[in-house]
Amino acid sequence: MTIIATVLPDEDTPAPALIVNDGFFPDIDPAMFREQHRIRDAVTAARAREALIAGILTVGRDLADWSAGQRAAGIVRLNGVPAPTIDGISTLVLLYRRAVFTAAKAEVVERYRDVDLTGAGQRKAEDLDPSVAELRRDSLHAIRDMLAVTRTCVELI
Repeated sequence: MTIIATVLPDEDTPAPALIVNDGFFPDIDPAMFREQHRIRDAVTAARAREALIAGILTVGRDLADWSAGQRAAGIVRLNGVPAPTIDGISTLVLLYRRAVFTAAKAEVVERYRDVDLTGAGQRKAEDLDPSVAELRRDSLHAIRDMLAVTRTCVELI
């Protein structure tokens, strides 16, 4: 006979509250961030929230001029900007969420070096540096995709 222990979630634990954004950009769901980016319980809800807010600030700063132009054109929400949809969601909303989530994950990985380690601890902390750089790159790529500009800039010296 085999017995499998299962830890059930505490029914009294409320889902983390949405991070209310500025009205133009969508609110951010910390639970979605945790699920999509495999943020372990070792990262507290407060720390994950702080990383998400930092991501919102960073991405918002990078998109400030673009969003001001959209607002000046009378568009009040990001999902009102004309864009194709995937699975019923504006690609701009998907890209914004990706930019914020990857920026936040980079911060979490930097602060909690063990977040990206395997259960057996097979990776060294130094091996995570490219992961942080890749996350920051992914965030920047999502922003550049929103702005409809190329991802690479090459200049002759």
